[in-house]
Amino acid sequence: MRNNRKNLELRHIEIIPNYINNADGSCLIKFGNTHVICTASYEDKVPRWLKNSGKGWITAEYGMLPRSTNERMRREASTGKVGGRTSEIQRLIGRSLRASIDLNLLGENLITIDCDVIQADGGTRTASITGGFIALNLCIKILKEKEIINTNPIKNYLAAISCGIVKGDVLVDLDYDEDSNADIDANFVINDVNQIVELQMTGEQATCSEKQLNEMLNLAKQSIQLLIKKQKNILSA
Repeated sequence: MRNNRKNLELRHIEIIPNYINNADGSCLIKFGNTHVICTASYEDKVPRWLKNSGKGWITAEYGMLPRSTNERMRREASTGKVGGRTSEIQRLIGRSLRASIDLNLLGENLITIDCDVIQADGGTRTASITGGFIALNLCIKILKEKEIINTNPIKNYLAAISCGIVKGDVLVDLDYDEDSNADIDANFVINDVNQIVELQMTGEQATCSEKQLNEMLNLAKQSIQLLIKKQKNILSA
């Protein structure tokens, strides 16, 4: 047991939709003590390279509040540049969510997903993707209601989860302490038909065998289908 949960057990998960009144779609998502506000904002424009293509675009921005961690961190805006970790996570969120959408059906419209971590205890990127998908869907619903688009462009539901190997044990949904002590650390983004959208894996203290990878993959698939079930229940309410 670890922190009163089994090795293959997710933390307590709560998703509160429509959390921000002013956003076109939003939610507050909680994975244990990791809390992220996800919002979706629509604009009737696309990046320059997509003009006159008929295709839309999904992009993402990610940030951590100064006291989302135990010690205050400086706002990246105050340094005048986005850090490497932030840039990598933003791109991961954007790529993942674009994989769930038929961009041709979105028309020449831009949806920006903002993921703001208000409390961090591991798994902020996976929580951002899972919550970002909720915000994106709620935004799509508004675009349809306003007849900005005619057809729902969502192809597949998707969610994300972390897995790792800590002291020889395979764990799912690692908190900060577990992630900091992991021999192997992996993040999986998988859709509702069990297709892998993204896989990030790092041998922090050791290498990973094919058997271990398959064990983490199977665990991630099971966990993500539970998350997708939660997403569907919320979005159908």
